[in-house]
Amino acid sequence: MTDRKPASGWTLLSCMPVLVMAVVAVTDIVAGPGVGFLPLVSLGPAFAGLVGGWRRTAWFGLAALVLCVALGLYDGLFDGRRGYTALASVAGVTGVGVAAAVMRSRREAELASVRSIAEVAQRVLLRPVPLTAGPLQAAVSYTSAVAEARIGGDLYEVVASPHGVRVIVGDVQGKGLAAVETAAVVLGAFREAAYDEADLSGLGERLERSVARELEGEKFVTAILAEIGTAHEAVFLNYGHPAPMIVRADGTVDFPQPHSFALPLGLGAHGNEGPKPYRVGFARASSFCCTPTASPRPATRTAASIPSVSGRTC
Repeated sequence: MTDRKPASGWTLLSCMPVLVMAVVAVTDIVAGPGVGFLPLVSLGPAFAGLVGGWRRTAWFGLAALVLCVALGLYDGLFDGRRGYTALASVAGVTGVGVAAAVMRSRREAELASVRSIAEVAQRVLLRPVPLTAGPLQAAVSYTSAVAEARIGGDLYEVVASPHGVRVIVGDVQGKGLAAVETAAVVLGAFREAAYDEADLSGLGERLERSVARELEGEKFVTAILAEIGTAHEAVFLNYGHPAPMIVRADGTVDFPQPHSFALPLGLGAHGNEGPKPYRVGFARASSFCCTPTASPRPATRTAASIPSVSGRTC
């Protein structure tokens, strides 16, 4: 239903030039020249300039001029100034409408180009995760509550390393290109370190050092790291992130909390010892899910952008 409203409103606005000029013509013929409706013919090209291109606006302007001449001759307005004044108003509004349509077309082309670049950057930054990673089946869903949003500071990755399947889900504090750059740093460091580091704590320390070199001030990245081996056990490392959700085979849901809470990535210089890994067992056909939230209002932040990474044992 939400998709139909803009389309129907757009169609109605597209038909407005014809409707307005028809109403003005009928009213002028019925009411006579004394009412002075003739200058309102200029509303036709004015409405055309709101939704159409400059050619469409120019054609409606030409039609309005022809209609204005016809009605002016019918009413005998060209014996005085009223007919020429109406023509001037129609010509002026048409010219302004054509200029506005040209400017709008240029802005739309620029916006389309920026969106295309953003989509390419998004595909490079957040690559599709493998459908099967080690003993797991992985899936990712990235949804934004803002229709125009194409790229942001949310991040996720699944890597099948020699030490087990390793997963990261996180959220960069802030927004815009700065958040995107930070997310790229974190993902690049994770993709490299996930293969090299033998344990999850070493992987977290490596990410902490990479983020600390890039971030300034009080900026940070909340993240949760997970390592899933073949023993039906997951190891989690939580950097100030909401706890993962474990959906077990019997349908029960659990949110395993860390033994002690740690600061997000980038704030290690403030004296934090770093998170301690904790283990959670899960049986066959169980799954876990993580969502990024850096805001103290999880419902608002989660609704704005919801990436999720879920794994199911084979």
